[in-house]
Parts: sequence; structure tokens; C-alpha cells
Amino acid sequence: MQAVLQFVSQLKPNNTREWLEANRPMYESAKAEFSEFVRHIIKDLSQLEPGFSLLEPKDCIFRIHRDIRFSKNKTPYKTHFGAYFAEGGKKSTKAGYYLHIEPDGKSMLAGGVYMPPPEDLKKIRQEIDYNGEQLRNILNTQSFKKYYGTITGEKLKTTPKGYSPEHPDIELLKQKDFIATHYVEDSTVIQPDYLSYCMKAWKALKPLNDFMNAALDS
Repeated sequence: MQAVLQFVSQLKPNNTREWLEANRPMYESAKAEFSEFVRHIIKDLSQLEPGFSLLEPKDCIFRIHRDIRFSKNKTPYKTHFGAYFAEGGKKSTKAGYYLHIEPDGKSMLAGGVYMPPPEDLKKIRQEIDYNGEQLRNILNTQSFKKYYGTITGEKLKTTPKGYSPEHPDIELLKQKDFIATHYVEDSTVIQPDYLSYCMKAWKALKPLNDFMNAALDS
């Protein structure tokens, strides 16, 4: 990931189309390196998630171009490289695994469910209502706590409709996102065994994804 980090570091203060065109060989090198890393991830993740074996890097990698139509920030490019691994690829609404490469300790390995549609959120809450103890056990495992601590994301300030404030899992039911995030230092990202590091972190995440996907498939 050395070429990726170097490119993004230089892109941040030079976020213009003119600069990118003048430095296109550097961009193409970083893009190729990231794509090849994603290809290896798909191969290894397929051991955990057999359905991922049908994915190609292009199915998972997000475009570097920003959608600036409704944004006050008109810089044309994202200042990170990202990919999402789930059945259906980057457009999937299912729980999956997210790879984010950004300098200065902002790289991350993450997953879970982000901004689920109302019907999906309803299914997840129903699963928590029925099997909250199972989710709590997942979040309390040593491996999950080691990498992610707890789940984060947007959360209701009030009790969700249809549930009692006295529900034993009311704090989990208030969640609107169910995200697990592990930040990674640059020195770790550029190590030759970073792929192995990713897999260890994502193995700790898999039980959470399994819980969420069981709810979404119900």
C-alpha cells in the first residue's frame, strides 16, 4: 500500500483535475496496486464467505471521483481509496467488510451495516428484540473488543416506535447504524503481511455480519 498512501498524501493538498492529469502515472500505479490488493482480499475472504468468490475488484472498489452535485465541497476527488466486500459488491445493502486506505492513521478496517433502509432497519431491530443476548455475546467477545471496541453509528435519542424504554437491549435498538471500525496506522498498512492483518480483524467481525445478514434475510 506504499504507492497508495504516497499518492493520496500528495493528492490531499492538490485536489484538482489539472494536478491529477499531470500526475496520472502516479495515480495509475496506486490504482493498480490497490486493485491487486483487493483481488487478494477477495480470494482470502472467500474462505470465510464462499459467495464472495464471484466478485471481481471492479465490483468492490469505489470510484475516486466525488459526487459534488449537492455538496459545498467542490474538490473533485476523494482523499482515500475504498472497497466494500459483500454479496452483490459495493452497492450491496447487506453487512460486509470495508477497506479504507488514507494517510495519517485514518486507514480503517470496518464492517457491519451503514444507513440501512427503513425496512432493513426494522428487520435488524426485530432480530435484536428476539435474540439480543446473542448480539451482546458477539460484542463482548475478546476478539471483537480487541479490534473494534463496540458498535458505533447514528443513534436515536428516543425509544424506537413499538419498543419499551425498559427493554433490556434498548440501547442497541436505538442504533440506526451498526458499524464496527478499527483504525490502522500507516506503518502497519505498508507492512508485507497487511493482508493477513486484515483477515484477522475481519474474522473477528464475521459473527456480527452473520447476525445482521440473518436478520436481513428473514
